[in-house]
Amino acid sequence: MQKRTGVLLIQLGTPDSPKVSDVRRYLSEFLNDPRVIDLPWLGRKLLVNGIIVPFRAPKSAKVYKELWEHGGGVSPLITHTANLAAKLRLRFENKNVDIHVAMRYQNPSMYDVLEQMRKENYDHIIVLPLFPQYASATSGSAADLAMKIIRKWWVVPEVSIVGQFWDNEGYIDSVVEQAKQFNLSEYDHVMISYHGLPDRHVDKVYEGSDLCTDQPCETEVNDHNKFCYKATCYATSRLIASKLGLKEEDYTVCFQSRLDKKWLTPFSDKVVIEQAKKGAKKILALSPAFVADCLETIIEIGDEYQEIFEEHGGEKIQLVPSSNDHDRFVDGLTDLINYHL
Repeated sequence: MQKRTGVLLIQLGTPDSPKVSDVRRYLSEFLNDPRVIDLPWLGRKLLVNGIIVPFRAPKSAKVYKELWEHGGGVSPLITHTANLAAKLRLRFENKNVDIHVAMRYQNPSMYDVLEQMRKENYDHIIVLPLFPQYASATSGSAADLAMKIIRKWWVVPEVSIVGQFWDNEGYIDSVVEQAKQFNLSEYDHVMISYHGLPDRHVDKVYEGSDLCTDQPCETEVNDHNKFCYKATCYATSRLIASKLGLKEEDYTVCFQSRLDKKWLTPFSDKVVIEQAKKGAKKILALSPAFVADCLETIIEIGDEYQEIFEEHGGEKIQLVPSSNDHDRFVDGLTDLINYHL
């Protein structure tokens, strides 16, 4: 009898709609995750439920409304992930492998999708968070919840978890091919922007008194820093730059969506301003941490950074589409799944 495998693709999540109530529900679930805001329980509850969510939800709802308009009335994240899953299903047709999609926060929920998978009675489940570079707030949180749900089952099948895939060839090629849609010689600079993290999150990867700043994270990945988000972001960037023929001075690795000063630097918005002040008129912006276009790419880079750039003398920030359902990205995920079969 041939074994049956269920693959669970996990994205971060999105509100069910741009309504304030749905955005509030999404933010509450997201920000109350102790792997996202790693404060003691009471402090996190007071900060999130008493300050952040009440004030941020109405503002975020307006931004999500813009995003929905870009997506033709739906979340682009949902659309791109559904298209990706459909292409993967074709790759595994007649191979006893089923592809499922869940969101870490909101819907389709991991609870509901994993319950469907439990009823399928798979011999093997592959948990594949769609976050190329490991971070406790993304890959770690998704894997953590999957394990919490599965461990309560009476029958626990074989389980494989993909921790990260920052150097996966198909993934890298998909980013490169998306960038090659544009004539790189027309741009004054390339920014490779990743979602930011608090410094303390990357420092927790290391034991004892070691800190991220003590490591060669900008130049190499080794056994000591291989799970450091900063190290793998820089490593992904080097792979992309090499395939695009970029020299070190042609691009900047930076981090966006920060909440305070003690986050990974350089900050993407500051890089935009600095480049404008240097006389740059056109910037090509890649966002490899986001495999599907979403609020952080379409709105934050495509709209907000464009405004900042223009305010300081620049003309155009060209957002490179994320991997989305690019065929090379599908190739890369197919290889990852086959490796675990």
